[in-house]
Amino acid sequence: MTNVYSFDGILVFGLLFICTCAYLKKVPRLNSWLLSEKKGVWGVFYKAAVIGTRLHIAVALSCLTMAFYIIFLK
Repeated sequence: MTNVYSFDGILVFGLLFICTCAYLKKVPRLNSWLLSEKKGVWGVFYKAAVIGTRLHIAVALSCLTMAFYIIFLK
């Protein structure tokens, strides 16, 4: 189990946040409610969704690499 205050925990949290926001962008009702703001604190969700959709191959490979690291190496 990863610790939130470790570097591994921060990377896992970031990857899960990006993947979750990219998924929520595909849900129409949540897209208009959560991802409508492009600036400020709520803009972080929009920017994470954009990163997740545009760099979906890199994000998926990063998730697989992190999963392998946590399961087998840690």
